[in-house]
Amino acid sequence: MSAIPPVRRSVIVPLDPASAFDLFARRISEWWPLAKRSAGSSRAVSCAIEGHAGGRVFERGLDGSETLWGKVLVWEPPQRLVITWHPGQRSDEAQEVEVLFLALGGHTRVELEHRGWERVREGAAALRDRFDGGWPSVLARFEALASGEAMPEVTGPGCQGVR
Repeated sequence: MSAIPPVRRSVIVPLDPASAFDLFARRISEWWPLAKRSAGSSRAVSCAIEGHAGGRVFERGLDGSETLWGKVLVWEPPQRLVITWHPGQRSDEAQEVEVLFLALGGHTRVELEHRGWERVREGAAALRDRFDGGWPSVLARFEALASGEAMPEVTGPGCQGVR
């Protein structure tokens, strides 16, 4: 299989890196669009990233059940977060998502790279394209909340029904 390039997206938010990291990682349930970007759809009520290397990335359902999305590989607040990523997919085909928080004159540039598509056995290029089309809409919600604006509706493809 030829190398499939990573998905790269970035946003600039009016927060310092520590606040941007906190909103992105510790407060993910406030901006993540669970109804459209989760394994449980309307049954998902929250999601979380446990704040340490080895921690879980998961969603919780109405019935209290938990669905693993990945695990924390690197937890370096306020500069860097790296997680494995497989919501609604097989864990042995997990990709990686790295997020950097770069100070930018009173703001923070948040750079996301979603990589590791070679781990996906079937349909890697199509899956990559789904996430390439889906991340902008998800990050727009993070950016809006960081800016004190209303969060937009999620558009584009998502992880639901991938497999």
